Amino acid sequence: MVRLNDHMKLSASLQLVGHYIISFIFVVFTQFAISLVPRFFPSSPFFIQLTLLALVLLVVVGFGRWSRWILRVYASAPAIVFFNILFIWTVYVAIIRQGASVSSLIDALFNGQIAVIVIGFCRILLSDPGRVTQESLCSDRLVESSDFGVEPGNKGSPSHRRVRYCKRCKAHIKGFDHHCPAYGNCIGENNYVLFIALLLGFLSAEASYVVCSVQFVRKIQRNDTDWSEINVFGNLAISTMLFSILQILWQGVFLTWHLYCVCFNIRTDEWINWMKYPEFQLVQSEPGTSFTRVEFRNPYDKGVLQNVKELLAIR
Repeated sequence: MVRLNDHMKLSASLQLVGHYIISFIFVVFTQFAISLVPRFFPSSPFFIQLTLLALVLLVVVGFGRWSRWILRVYASAPAIVFFNILFIWTVYVAIIRQGASVSSLIDALFNGQIAVIVIGFCRILLSDPGRVTQESLCSDRLVESSDFGVEPGNKGSPSHRRVRYCKRCKAHIKGFDHHCPAYGNCIGENNYVLFIALLLGFLSAEASYVVCSVQFVRKIQRNDTDWSEINVFGNLAISTMLFSILQILWQGVFLTWHLYCVCFNIRTDEWINWMKYPEFQLVQSEPGTSFTRVEFRNPYDKGVLQNVKELLAIR
């Protein structure tokens, strides 16, 4: 039995290492693939290059999914995120910082931002989003059982308020917002603030990288360098800049949505699936008819200031 358990642990470890290796290869392949955009379309307008880069990314992601379905080759989404961070930081150190003569202040700022998002990324990977045990849920239901009557102080038990089920994790999560594949974890009550802070960290680091990359491109322009003569390293600097801009665009929209959720005290899962949760349903009868309609209401909205205060409250 002991030898069997050791064999299973070794097999799981090898499988995990395999996922990491595949993820690393996928990131390197993707980054060099998108570097072909500035290589073959050097004189195209910025918007055209950005659009072409997005199309290349879609093709690469589609190829990755095809490999997963057909060849059973799996990558790890969190590992892809980590290796992308590492790749862009490497391009910054090896190419951007040298070619753009980045000031010491900006250099320290960017390296600090990278360190912060790596630490935050590791924390959210390992964080408990607010898991509620099945035993605890059953105990709470017994208290509220109709056989014994609902105790006035326990109706809508605060300890299990807004507990939702995550199909990916097969777990009940308090304050469940969504399951984030990029972080390999649920986003719930316990790590929601960390999630938003990490989004801000990614946006600030990517914005700093874009600023440094623009300095690199301007230096090339000042030197009257022919775009067709730029080597692979120069193309990588430009493509990673475009990649960071795409990241800023979608992450900016994502952050805006979550700030809206904070202000109105609602979770993404609740907004999408509100018809599943009775507390969000307001049943109204049509005057003069037997028909009724169900409208959305948010019973948790206490006003912007109180909602933000509730989120930031120390639990």
